[in-house]
Amino acid sequence: MPITLYTYVNLYDRLLTSLGHLLDKGEAFAKEKGVSGDEMLDWRLIDDMHPLRFQAGVVVNFTRSWTARVAGQDAPAGVDQATVDLAGLRTALADAKAHLAALKPEHFEGRDDVPLTVPITDTMAPTFPAGQWLSVFASTNIYFHLSMAYAILRLKGVPIGKIDLFAGQL
Repeated sequence: MPITLYTYVNLYDRLLTSLGHLLDKGEAFAKEKGVSGDEMLDWRLIDDMHPLRFQAGVVVNFTRSWTARVAGQDAPAGVDQATVDLAGLRTALADAKAHLAALKPEHFEGRDDVPLTVPITDTMAPTFPAGQWLSVFASTNIYFHLSMAYAILRLKGVPIGKIDLFAGQL
């Protein structure tokens, strides 16, 4: 099977499934320990890192916004990573999966080298080909933040292992 930009749609859908699975396992563990799901979202690896809610929010936001941008569509409104609660994350996960399901291969055809300029910070707005944004920038960040969510849950004692990262299938 040839790899195209559309290939990332299926990959990102699987990563969203894995994130949902991790959140389910985290919530069950937190409940067992008398911690609410929303308190669980405040867990961190270390004080100066973003909490679980931020990590999960980035995964959801990037799967939607980067596929939309590369497909030539407006990026959907993002989850507020600072305030989203567990119910809001579950809704956002479902919305992200629906967004991905609506994308078709033809949305990505011929877009590999289309230049995209996207503000990253207030002072940085690089221009790269759409394919580079999706295959390098977005994918690296999605995997990083999914891994941080996993690490936070492991640190707190949630009984998960590497196989849980593949809950969305290989």
